[in-house]
Amino acid sequence: MSLQAKLDAFKADFVAGKSPYNAPPEIHAVMARATAELVASGLARRALKAGDIAPYFSLNDPDGKPVSSADLLARGPLILSFYRGVWCPYCNFELQALQQVLPQVLAAGASLLAISPQSAANSRKSMRINELGFPILSDMHNEVAALFGLRFTLPDYLIALYKSRKNDLPAFNGDDSWTLPMPARYVIGSDGVILYAEINPDYTQRPEPQDMLAAFTA
Repeated sequence: MSLQAKLDAFKADFVAGKSPYNAPPEIHAVMARATAELVASGLARRALKAGDIAPYFSLNDPDGKPVSSADLLARGPLILSFYRGVWCPYCNFELQALQQVLPQVLAAGASLLAISPQSAANSRKSMRINELGFPILSDMHNEVAALFGLRFTLPDYLIALYKSRKNDLPAFNGDDSWTLPMPARYVIGSDGVILYAEINPDYTQRPEPQDMLAAFTA
């Protein structure tokens, strides 16, 4: 089953009240409104795209070790997945799908990283439950996400919904700004040029991992 088919099936169960998240029907319209507004904002169109130069950055892995994009690009292409957090089931499905293609990524001499605003402890949890062989780096305050044009602030009504559902982003992230990255996937060439970019203001839509492989395996 494709990644998007899994996401669509999960969403159908979630809306029908058949998922373990036990979400009441009234929340769906609120979440759909927030997604539609983010799509309509045009923020995704202003994010970095293929052909742009990617910013260099250094972020810590879950063990506090700094990871430099410049160091990794000196060895080969770099794949980045901007990840909302362990609390997001759609993101977890995507990480699991990326893990499945990790052998192909490594065989091509490329590196794969996920980037999330969540705390190191939550990144360790995410790596454990998703059985990842690649790290999730801590992007405090979504500063690297902002460099790529991905950071956005949640609207007040969505913050209220998250609080009512005990989805406490300030606690998850160690940051009270209530910002998130739009889910996005990039392939960056060794020269720093973005070879592939997919930005998803609708977090329930994600590209297939195979879609990016041609950018660095051709």
